[in-house]
Amino acid sequence: MAGRIYVRTQGVQDWQRLLAEPVKHWRTGYSARALAHCWESASGFPPEIAALFAQSEVPAFENLELLLAIPEHKVILPPRGGHPSQNDLFALARAGDGQLMAMTVEGKVSEPFGPALKEWNATASRGKTERLAFIQGELGLTGELPGHIRYQLLHRTTSAVLEARRFNAPYAAMVVQSFNQADVWFDEYAAFLALFGVSAAGHGRLHFLQEIQGVRLYSGWARGEARFLAA
Repeated sequence: MAGRIYVRTQGVQDWQRLLAEPVKHWRTGYSARALAHCWESASGFPPEIAALFAQSEVPAFENLELLLAIPEHKVILPPRGGHPSQNDLFALARAGDGQLMAMTVEGKVSEPFGPALKEWNATASRGKTERLAFIQGELGLTGELPGHIRYQLLHRTTSAVLEARRFNAPYAAMVVQSFNQADVWFDEYAAFLALFGVSAAGHGRLHFLQEIQGVRLYSGWARGEARFLAA
């Protein structure tokens, strides 16, 4: 993580300045703006995120309490000096059993999940080899990964696991919050879950992926409200 001191947001404009490209990425109908308006207007978790956990089969998640949320949260990954994983949102929550959960949220509308693994690693380097090996180790994935898997989903999920360890949280979750009512790119998400032997069951469903060194890892796809696309 780059920096350890945070300033409370005063509104959605504070989210814009944190973007990698504040002008290009801050557009009506796109995920960065929709996500900011959605979370700033919510009291705690947005309804679809709360429902994703409350309707799961995990009793401890029925009353998940949001403790803090940090937009554009950077998590450092190897190699040293490489690009961090810049998560759209990081949330720290308290479950009903009193334990903590570290959650990364990936906002989407129609934007893809970035390059497939084969494209990202087309020009292989020592740094990429080191990073991919680290990601596989953190996620408990062995063997060669399929080239069609989206790299973004790998490092966003790794971020959740790393932050769970940093906060001594036994739960970690990577959530896709899509404001696209047709769930565009859901098949890419489903392919990612298949790495863990999990069959994606559609939006609004939370899936347990596996336990990794004491951290129970979950993932889900939440459908955001369409009204935020016009914000």
